[in-house]
Amino acid sequence: MSWFDTHCHLQSSLRNHKLQTVLQHAHEKGVKKMVTVGTSPEDWTDYQKLAQSYPNQIYYSAGLHPGYVDENWTNQVEGLENFWKGMTMPVALGEVGLDFFRLPKNKTDAHEIMSWQREAFRYQLKIAQQLNCPVIIHSRSAFNECIKEIDEADVDWEKVVFHCFTEGIDQIKCLMNRGGRASFTGIVTFSGTEKLLEAVAYQGTKKLMLETDSPYLAPVPFRGQENEPARIPEIACKLSSVLGELPARIEEITYQNSLSFYGLDLVDPT
Repeated sequence: MSWFDTHCHLQSSLRNHKLQTVLQHAHEKGVKKMVTVGTSPEDWTDYQKLAQSYPNQIYYSAGLHPGYVDENWTNQVEGLENFWKGMTMPVALGEVGLDFFRLPKNKTDAHEIMSWQREAFRYQLKIAQQLNCPVIIHSRSAFNECIKEIDEADVDWEKVVFHCFTEGIDQIKCLMNRGGRASFTGIVTFSGTEKLLEAVAYQGTKKLMLETDSPYLAPVPFRGQENEPARIPEIACKLSSVLGELPARIEEITYQNSLSFYGLDLVDPT
């Protein structure tokens, strides 16, 4: 088996000395590759070292997550581009975007945070446009705003993925019409996600990618537990029924789609 977890966060496993166990579980389930996604300067270097230590197995991205954006965001992103100048470069910029889900009740404070997020997002999209690299988008309660910012940044939509997609058909159409794509987590196994599953079916398999977003969002029947890349097959099993494809076909398609999106098919066709 060859599964690819396109979006996970390994920092907690690394710092809690559980990484080897997590990787062993992944190996047992056939998860051969994973991208550990950067969210702030506190994990970028850790992830770069992981990618160096586990070549062709662990890859990484670097970006400032909107949840970590504050008035000092310019200091936080200082030196971000330098990660693309070394021997072990990120495979994508991200996750970056907008998150308006939990804002302060005070309108002045909320508008200030939204402004910082937009500024940080624009700055990082400019870097992505200059690097012509894949971009991992975090969008929560801000879908239309994210679309607008990406359009205006003139980023290549073929290199854009909206991770942990939870929207419906109208939003998936919006992405597909531009050339972008969505990736899907264990949320697809939750109850009450009919609109999300309709969006999965509408996008189909051509650009389908899977992610755990671990240690978050463990799929059923592991919901409530700490998630791991090893849970990718459970997500695929659900989507195989939605898409009318055998799990083995979902495995093949998503593995190759993931290699292609991150540009790894050019250097690592396995």
